Amino acid sequence: MSEQRLSVVNNVILRIDSVNRTYIDDADNSVEALQEVSLSVKRGEFLSVIGSSGCGKTTLLRLIAGLDTPESGELMLDGEKITQPAPQRGYVFQQGSLFPWLTVEQNIAVGLKARGIYKENKGQVAEYIKLIGLNGFEKSYPHQISGGMAQRVAIARALINNPTILLLDEPMGALDSFTRADIQYKLLELWRKKNITMILVTHDVDEAIYLSDRIVIMTARPGKIKEIIEVKLKHPRDRGKSDFLALRRDILEKLHLASTSPQPEYMI
Repeated sequence: MSEQRLSVVNNVILRIDSVNRTYIDDADNSVEALQEVSLSVKRGEFLSVIGSSGCGKTTLLRLIAGLDTPESGELMLDGEKITQPAPQRGYVFQQGSLFPWLTVEQNIAVGLKARGIYKENKGQVAEYIKLIGLNGFEKSYPHQISGGMAQRVAIARALINNPTILLLDEPMGALDSFTRADIQYKLLELWRKKNITMILVTHDVDEAIYLSDRIVIMTARPGKIKEIIEVKLKHPRDRGKSDFLALRRDILEKLHLASTSPQPEYMI
């Protein structure tokens, strides 16, 4: 990692302080999704959040995005409290959620048009189409492109607003292994080029190790932070090397313990 990037990641961009979130399910039961979650995210780092289904990973991401609010605690981005969605927090959903009646370039331009800045920034649409490798598909509609291409469009749509932080909610979860690897490589490329903070929610341990500076392991519901693991492997990372496989085994063991037994609170 370069000295410039090291100086960047030493700064904290996001602070999550003692956040609790409870909601009512379809059967009118009270469900405690998150309990006393505290976390600091460094500027320019790639952070992954993993844990069993229902542990509150997506809830945490939605709180950071401003799509949901906690019962208690607070979330601060660059010193300002998060209370609602904002362009500086880009969000990529699991299924991409493209507008089916818009073309690739029109989907990417949605945020610019909503903010009334499309005219002076329209040249960026072509730039991002090139960055995500979809030249020639500008006029294509979502039903005419593959799932992997659609996820690239969703990522470009979020990034074109120049967000401070990009939130990724299992964007590769429904893709085949070859397409997943392709999107992972593209994410790393964009991360380096744009020097942007990224937070990824994933079930895939290999994916978390391949991409991340740090990995947050969540306990089963109510979601707490069990442990944070620093990934010290150099990029590019080889999934078949012994150090990668050893870290994978360690994380899988920690995940098993986190999902099968009560854990003490883990504060950062």
